[in-house]
Amino acid sequence: MDTRTSAARLRIARLRETMAQAGLDGVLVPSSDPHISEYLPAHWQGREWFSGFTGSMGTLVVTAQDAAVFADSRYWVQAEAELAGSGIALEKIQTGAATNHLEWIASHLKPGQTLGVDGQVLGLAAAQQLRATCERAGITLRTGEDPLAAAWDDRPGLPAAAVYEHRAPHAAVSRPAKLATVRAGMAAHGASHHFVSTVDDIAWITNLRGADVAYNPVFLAHLLIGPDRATLFVGAGKVDAALAATLAAEGIALADYGQAAAALATLPAGSTLLVDPRRVTLGLREAVAAGVKVVEATNPSTLAKGRKTAEEAAFIREAMVQDGLAMCRFYAWFEAAMARGERITELTIDEKLSAERARQPGFVGLSFPTIAGFNANGAMPHYRATPESHAVIEGNGLLLIDSGAQYLGGTTDITRVWPVGQISAEHQRDFTLVLKGTLGLSRARFPLGTPSPMLDTLARAPLWAESLEYGHGTGHGVGYFLNVHEGPQSISKAVPTADMAMQPGMVTSVEPGLYRPGRWGVRIENLVLNVEAPASEFGPFLMFETLTLCPIDTRCIDRALLSEEERVWLNQYHAMVRERLAPGLGGEALAWLMARTEPLGA
Repeated sequence: MDTRTSAARLRIARLRETMAQAGLDGVLVPSSDPHISEYLPAHWQGREWFSGFTGSMGTLVVTAQDAAVFADSRYWVQAEAELAGSGIALEKIQTGAATNHLEWIASHLKPGQTLGVDGQVLGLAAAQQLRATCERAGITLRTGEDPLAAAWDDRPGLPAAAVYEHRAPHAAVSRPAKLATVRAGMAAHGASHHFVSTVDDIAWITNLRGADVAYNPVFLAHLLIGPDRATLFVGAGKVDAALAATLAAEGIALADYGQAAAALATLPAGSTLLVDPRRVTLGLREAVAAGVKVVEATNPSTLAKGRKTAEEAAFIREAMVQDGLAMCRFYAWFEAAMARGERITELTIDEKLSAERARQPGFVGLSFPTIAGFNANGAMPHYRATPESHAVIEGNGLLLIDSGAQYLGGTTDITRVWPVGQISAEHQRDFTLVLKGTLGLSRARFPLGTPSPMLDTLARAPLWAESLEYGHGTGHGVGYFLNVHEGPQSISKAVPTADMAMQPGMVTSVEPGLYRPGRWGVRIENLVLNVEAPASEFGPFLMFETLTLCPIDTRCIDRALLSEEERVWLNQYHAMVRERLAPGLGGEALAWLMARTEPLGA
């Protein structure tokens, strides 16, 4: 028996034993931590530890008789493989925001039974939905303890990496200025205090960075902002004395990470506390003193950090040059090595591409695990090669590479698809339809304040016209030397909310795809910046500046499917890539760039 699968069976069995001892009939295990993070420290990766499903998003529910993981289409193939033999069912959901697990809970637990979930990792908005479901079904909800604790042997501790300062010139806006921006947002809601738990918001407000979460330069902390002073709740020893003194001089005191709830419990009566229900947990919300008025609204920092300043945008463009140079050097090596007949695997690609990026000035680390998927592996949007399971790049087909990096001046994320050997007309057709989606959205103009989900169909239209579809979102916001996935904007099928309005300075991915399970996948991704377009009597408009600098392989294009406008845009893009990158290259890498940016003829 597969040891990982047998481990999952044993762990679920152990969890059921501790559930029975605690008087629980079911347990909900969200992919979350006390900061509502997407990428979790090992201490809170309970869903992965108990189920064996390693996707970055998903929900586990366990009852005495049944267990299920809820995952969206990005992970279906992966989840089926990882859950095989575990006794855990895969429940396929359409998007990561779907709430199918609530209906499952209501149908698998009986009235009078009890469901347990750790309120310290359950988002407030999610808790409100869960509580309503349980009340309708007559299920008792217990949130006061961690139901995993007794069943999780050798659970990892909390990360202890040092916190460091993101300095000027890359930190283009000072801490006092950012605190002033947040306090202005607080004042707009009549709030005297504001509690922030999301680690990217905290890192942005404080101009601090860390290494507590893989690929994201953030640190575990909570932040309580008052009218004149703020308190940063962070692990002991993570901030050195010199940095602590600097923070104190700018009105930020340090307190122990575990004291955040106590601070909320002792807020002065009559104060007004602003919290974001989608970015704070139930447990922390319930710690607030009874005499405090609570206002629920989006964190002021969420929109502020999404709107990059002109100085930040300039540094992002520099980071894109460094990233583009690394990719050109890698792809020149790759094509030459393939021509020499060298043995190259998906793991080799990850190793070599990461090494090229690491040589670039300002490089800090990768922004997510590199996805290098050849043929069938490319059909899994979040595939990752492992030493135990990976493909050799040989024969014919398509190679999909999705990768990115963290630089002091920006965060990158790019996907390209390359032909290996001989590719078919069907390969070219799929590639070109996806490319048309990328170009259709990249060329868009739209009124200032347009809800970002409304733009989603511009990328899907060429695929829909052929009755084709992809299951993931088209675009996510990207942080500034922060999380590669950042809100508030989301170009997707999400239901629009007011805070999703497109504003100048936002950086967003454009990444339509097409996946044929067991055969190949195509995804073409650039990052774009919202910039002002010519206004009219109908008001101000925005358009996209494409930031990513790397050729799109024209060998994969079916030219008959491209319009003249699309061909012109692609040639202009390649001319820009050549102009920006050629001065930094020489030898094989320069020759490769020149060949791959040759204009596409009619």
